[in-house]
Amino acid sequence: MVLKKLSRKVKTLVTKPFDKKRGRSSPPPLPPAPSFHKPPSPIHFSPSSPEQQQLLLSPTFPFVFPQENSTVLPDPSAFFSTALLSSPLPTNSFFQNFTLKNGDQPEYIHPYLVKPTGSALSVSYPSIFHNSAFTYQVFNADLTLSAAAPSAADRHVITSFNDLSVTLDFPSSNLRFFLVRGSPFLTCSVSGNTPISISTIHAILSCSSPTNSLNKYTVKLNNNQTWLIYSSSPINLTHTTSSITSAAGFSGILRIAILPDESDPGSESESVLDRFSSCYPVSGEAILSKPFSVEYKWEKKGWGDLLMLAHPLHLKLLSGDDCDVTVMEGLKYRSMDGDLVAVAGDSWVLKSDPVSVTWHSIKGIKDNGYNEIVDALRKDVDGLNASAIATTSSYFYGKLVARGARLALIAEEVGFPDVIPAVRKFLKETIEPWLEGTFNGNGFMYDGKWGGIVTKQGLTDSGADFGFGIYNDHHFHLGYFLYGIAVLAKIDPAWGRKYRPQAYSLMADFMNLGKRSDSSYTRLRCFDLYKLHSWAGGLTEFADGRNQESTSEAVNAYYSAALMGLAYGDTHLVAIGSSLAAMEIQAAQTWWHVKEGDTIYATDFTAENKVVGVLWASKRDSGLWFAPPEWKECRLGIQVLPLLPITEVVFSDLKFARELVDWTLPALGREGVGEGWKGFVYALEAMFDKGSALEKTKRLNGHDDGNSLSNMLWWIHSRDDEGGCEGGGGKFCWFGHYCH
Repeated sequence: MVLKKLSRKVKTLVTKPFDKKRGRSSPPPLPPAPSFHKPPSPIHFSPSSPEQQQLLLSPTFPFVFPQENSTVLPDPSAFFSTALLSSPLPTNSFFQNFTLKNGDQPEYIHPYLVKPTGSALSVSYPSIFHNSAFTYQVFNADLTLSAAAPSAADRHVITSFNDLSVTLDFPSSNLRFFLVRGSPFLTCSVSGNTPISISTIHAILSCSSPTNSLNKYTVKLNNNQTWLIYSSSPINLTHTTSSITSAAGFSGILRIAILPDESDPGSESESVLDRFSSCYPVSGEAILSKPFSVEYKWEKKGWGDLLMLAHPLHLKLLSGDDCDVTVMEGLKYRSMDGDLVAVAGDSWVLKSDPVSVTWHSIKGIKDNGYNEIVDALRKDVDGLNASAIATTSSYFYGKLVARGARLALIAEEVGFPDVIPAVRKFLKETIEPWLEGTFNGNGFMYDGKWGGIVTKQGLTDSGADFGFGIYNDHHFHLGYFLYGIAVLAKIDPAWGRKYRPQAYSLMADFMNLGKRSDSSYTRLRCFDLYKLHSWAGGLTEFADGRNQESTSEAVNAYYSAALMGLAYGDTHLVAIGSSLAAMEIQAAQTWWHVKEGDTIYATDFTAENKVVGVLWASKRDSGLWFAPPEWKECRLGIQVLPLLPITEVVFSDLKFARELVDWTLPALGREGVGEGWKGFVYALEAMFDKGSALEKTKRLNGHDDGNSLSNMLWWIHSRDDEGGCEGGGGKFCWFGHYCH
């Protein structure tokens, strides 16, 4: 087996716990995470009341939007334990299907698809179907574990969850499953001396205990799978062609793992699983204690070392300077996300490339572009008119707010302050009604059932605001509002102080870090600390799990939160927002950007696609929610918008940017292509052919509703004339050169 050591010290593989290594120097820890807790009774003040004016002096005052009851949200009490219902609940989690409708759609708990059905839990080591249009993991109930005499009324209850784990109980069956992401073992705790049944849709060819110890069984199925069953104490198993049962009751721990495809019984892979079978995780959390770093810690039981699986981005970010882990490249499991590689170690530290959050362009505007940008600014600012906005959609309205805010920052950068008062007026007139609850036709409300912000329209219509009322796309919508708020707080600090509680409440809806039971919001509503990117699916049951379409809008959400931190002098918010944006970017570059020569996806999918349309937990689709696969300009554009300084970091690999544009350009000849979508193609083209992009941009007859000619010219004139370099990189953090 190939062993890759992620440590400067030479170590041998032994079964004693790995000690956390102390580096020679470490970044200082962040201040404690802000706690967004709710008061016993949410307090609401009119903006002009003396009480609010006094309380607004405190930056941590926990403002809560007016609470209303939704008629479209599902009842969380169907699957969450009573003890969990008093706290805000996750709405975009890796186990969300287990909480919706019958709770019986599978979820991908790497490396297995797991599906609760009634009183049983089925596990599948999925095969991967692929063609040029999509690729997905196929669920088959390879093994189904239940009590031998299950209760017909029994079904799973979620008794605990964390960033990296969820625990499912089947109370009447005396079964508890510790579903920990990345564990090669499915772990079940059995109590009450319960007889066990393991069934399969395949034929069982053999089930034997190799050493007759009755603590380990090898199960061979007729689909060429070999499964290993480990028990904490002897268990006598017998089998028929379709099921395995215990001859008597059992109490203890059962662990089940498949031998990967390329492994044979008695192989080195099996010896590794044997060796680590006695140590099992019961939960796992991710700790954001330092900028651009996340630490995984698992609560484990049993004895020996912990064995987990790392996906490709984990392996890229795993830091041997901060933790003692051993990467065991000889033990791999296939996955939709790329090979999952075994890692031994009780905790991991992942470090992303640092990203500097900036108000203005990273490289600066070229001198010959100033006059052209100023001319465009005059026209775009003259066109700002809050009273003329027809939409009441939280998404499209938010985009218009952010579009206006961009104009103020562009004006700052080109030294044209004359237009900033008009932008300030527009931002006040558009943002304040949403924060004060006076916007006609919609507004932000608080849902106490799951714990989070919803919209007035979404209270009675699950499709309104693109499903915002059922917790879909929260980071997209709120990210645009936060961008406008950050800019307005920057150019008008007094306004920023006045509306700081509402601003922080919007941010906390999707970026709360606390786990307090009296919090108003769940922890990191959208961001997945195992996959290191966000999900947008909300409380809708999907056979393929959660999904996300636009990575750039997700980046915008965390980037805008960091900008808000800059405006308020909140270094902790800057650090967390920047860190989440950095990880979202690297995840986008890993799984959404399909580069030439990539091996994560099958060759037929890679050959036809340069960017994933919608990425699901267990599927990759070339189409979009709103457009077919052949509308390549939309597929490119939805991964670019909104056009911001941080877009340069997202597309720091200029070779890929060129590949993506070359792949997209022929689609612009199709009849009916929108001018706004063309603009985003030209924006990426400007990264390597500034002159061509500028000419094409000047011929556009319109722009995306979140974009403008001023913004396009700002972007193009801040590109390198020579087109930059063709490499990757893209840290864009100068101080990083002096931190080693």
